[in-house]
Amino acid sequence: MYAIYSLASVLVFVLAMPYFVYQAIRYRKYVGSLPERLGFLPLSLNLDREPSIWIHAVSVGEALTARAIAGELKERYPGLRLFVSTTTMTGQEVARRSFQMADGIFYFPFDLPFIVNRVLAVLRPRLFVMMETEIWPNLLRNCRERGIKTIVINGRISARSYPRYKLVRPMFKRVLGMVDRFCVQGEESAGRLIALGAPADRITITGSLKFDSLHAIEGPVGFGRGAERVLRFFRVPAGRAVIVAGSTMPGESEMVLASFERIRTLAPHPLLIIAPRKPEHFDAVELAARHAGFRTVRRSTLTIDEEPKADVVILDSIGELAHVYMAATVVFVGGSLVDVGGHNILEPAIHGKAVVFGPHMQNFAEIARSFLEHDAAVQIHSARELEETLIDLILNRDRRERLGDAARALVEANRGAKERSLEAIATLLPLPSAGPNNVVLFPAAR
Repeated sequence: MYAIYSLASVLVFVLAMPYFVYQAIRYRKYVGSLPERLGFLPLSLNLDREPSIWIHAVSVGEALTARAIAGELKERYPGLRLFVSTTTMTGQEVARRSFQMADGIFYFPFDLPFIVNRVLAVLRPRLFVMMETEIWPNLLRNCRERGIKTIVINGRISARSYPRYKLVRPMFKRVLGMVDRFCVQGEESAGRLIALGAPADRITITGSLKFDSLHAIEGPVGFGRGAERVLRFFRVPAGRAVIVAGSTMPGESEMVLASFERIRTLAPHPLLIIAPRKPEHFDAVELAARHAGFRTVRRSTLTIDEEPKADVVILDSIGELAHVYMAATVVFVGGSLVDVGGHNILEPAIHGKAVVFGPHMQNFAEIARSFLEHDAAVQIHSARELEETLIDLILNRDRRERLGDAARALVEANRGAKERSLEAIATLLPLPSAGPNNVVLFPAAR
């Protein structure tokens, strides 16, 4: 089974090579990260081969969520080094800015036996932490053979991915059996994991860690001066409406721009801030805004401590969106009007903002459902509904504030996944005890 999977992985890589080459030439992706993806980590990363904890977070969202537990793990296990890997470039940028407590940050390796063995030999992890649903057969197999404990944190199986996993259930069941513990967001994901073959006694429902990850944003390292610095570029007077469209995907930006055309006729000099989900979309969104006749600038060209002299600002920065939400009058969270699966609605919610999202929220289904049940957000189903809802929320302050207050209260009521996740980790990696002369002692690895 593993040989077939490895051969298939190599075949997919070869077939995808033209795409990688194009991305490398057009956007400078993958070039500098290739050695690490092949398992050649810098010798300085763990020169003395000290034991460690390895956290893997695919991209920006997972990296931001992982911050909720990373600092605690470093404090609770002072004798272990802490390493963080990401798959995407944007995730890498966020990790390098956000994980000051980490001993090293690198790109996740290709899941081939000789590559992952090379990485494990350098990191010597006692525990491998996978954020959300990152299941890598060869890596998990090698962890099991080396006695390295493995855990999924903030796990979920979306409605979209579930049918695909069911098609390969015999293989997937075997791979899931390699994971020592699953901490999942809700009963729906737990049921799907069990149906796919995960042992029920290894599954713990913790709730979504994204609620607790907002503490990391609010704290002095993740927020504080960072937010103040970002907001200094958006000195907007109280009477000026600000619409923030976050994490938009191709097709959505045009819908937002069309809605903004009407909003401009009803509100005095509104400001639209669009944050495309991927950097390669910045140019297209800027061009669309200019073609629509809007005065358009990029965040990177704004002058500090001045009001943006534009109709539309393209947020061409990484990791600032959570802060920019603070300046919003109303927020549209993208990836939801097109069938992508939605993006994180909690970051604007914690600031008491009125949140709007589309019908495609599979990636955050349980969170979205809870927000709708508590009248803490508005779901729309078309570009026309988007326009009508944004206008209503801009003009109707009472409704806007009711939604924002309910959203913030719901976030506060759902904290707690962090502690439950850390308790599950402690069952796999017992907390160290102090030996003679206060030397930190860990249970011996197998």
